[in-house]
Amino acid sequence: MRVNITLACTECKNRNYNTSKNKKNNPDRIEMMKYCKFDRKHTLHKETK
Repeated sequence: MRVNITLACTECKNRNYNTSKNKKNNPDRIEMMKYCKFDRKHTLHKETK
């Protein structure tokens, strides 16, 4: 049930993080506040394909 996903920064559009999620518990796309090393601050990261 776990799927590998990529998180992309909403400000600079770089794909910074790889993680996994459980599709049964989280069927829609994940959004997290993560640190972006390119912007040097915490930004919203959304799940990409």
